[in-house]
Amino acid sequence: MTMPAFAEELGSRLPSASEKAAANQLRQILASHASGDATLRVLDDDKTSTEVTLTPGLSRLLMELLRHVGRGDAVTLVPVSQMLTTQQAADILNVSRPFFISLLEKGEIAFDTVGRHRRIKAEDLFAYKRARDEKRGSALSALAELDAEHL
Repeated sequence: MTMPAFAEELGSRLPSASEKAAANQLRQILASHASGDATLRVLDDDKTSTEVTLTPGLSRLLMELLRHVGRGDAVTLVPVSQMLTTQQAADILNVSRPFFISLLEKGEIAFDTVGRHRRIKAEDLFAYKRARDEKRGSALSALAELDAEHL
């Protein structure tokens, strides 16, 4: 697939209406074949067909990506082995950089120092995020139970 020279990466801008529609259409097609391996057939400019087998894991990952694009979200993929700057990590958690640094200094997230700069493994950041989200979910459930008792 060729990309026009004037096209921007999708991760640096919001998807257009046609991109959202295409993402939703492809997600629906993949969802209808999600029970097992799906074969994706792609035609190039010469009308030559290439087939790719999508395992259920690849299909789920692709459907998650397409769900975000279909909603109009800008999407950036972060490999779990990537080292992140404090600003990148703060952006992923949707917190300020000074607050994020306070988390590092409290020892809540592991980091390495490269020169004077802190670097965070994406896998450590995502582990912290999962634990934080689970803790928030439990607190919300407990609060909902308390509220239900008063009704």
